Amino acid sequence: MKIRNIAIIAHVDHGKTTLVDQMLRQAGVFRANQQVAERVMDSNPLERERGITILAKNTSVRWGDTKINIVDTPGHADFGGEVERILRMVDGFLLLVDAAEGPMPQTRFVAGKALALGLKPIVLVNKIDRSDAEPLRVHDEVLELLMDLDASPEQFNCPFLYTSSRAGTATLDLAKEGKDLNPLFETILGTIPPPKANPAGPFQMLISTLDYSSYLGRIGIGRIERGQVHVGDTVALLPIGEPGPVGDGAFEQAKIVKLFAF
Repeated sequence: MKIRNIAIIAHVDHGKTTLVDQMLRQAGVFRANQQVAERVMDSNPLERERGITILAKNTSVRWGDTKINIVDTPGHADFGGEVERILRMVDGFLLLVDAAEGPMPQTRFVAGKALALGLKPIVLVNKIDRSDAEPLRVHDEVLELLMDLDASPEQFNCPFLYTSSRAGTATLDLAKEGKDLNPLFETILGTIPPPKANPAGPFQMLISTLDYSSYLGRIGIGRIERGQVHVGDTVALLPIGEPGPVGDGAFEQAKIVKLFAF
């Protein structure tokens, strides 16, 4: 199966979580008659109450023969450490910008991190159905932002889509009204490169997020960089940047009891 790994970067209340909900719906994750609460990815009670994303979460959709892994990143610069860890899981990102407000300081902070890692952007000028929307002005502001952040020529010449996350529509041409999110899915497949994982060699995985289950214990969420892993394998857990070889005892051993895939 083909794979794409993407993150979504946006300022608070620019429509990021609503867009993810629409992507899940249109990709067929939910049944047509299924009632689903809005803000599917805002599982934390504080997130649901305030409409913000504090913890980076992961989900996936299948589009044709491709599995698209989606990471919903924190929208606050206060969670910079979480942002950096999660960006190392992906190969590209959606830069979501309000069609009236334009790029905001927190968007600049996270986008700068993503561009510095060499990730490929796709720009979404969202909420084009707002009465005060100025998508052309915002388009130019995003280009200025990319220049200020020293985007490479390839990153600068990224695709722009004009979206309404509330209506679940996207279009590459403002003169043409969007009908659904098909243009977004196809742009992701055509722009974001597949992951470069090496199935040979010793198993290596970069853990970006930790979770806990009272039944399973600690759960590490991340990206496999090399090798393969199976239930029953014993692995070594090393802090990032820990000096010294694995054999000097500066690690913890753990046994794999369950494997999940998003």
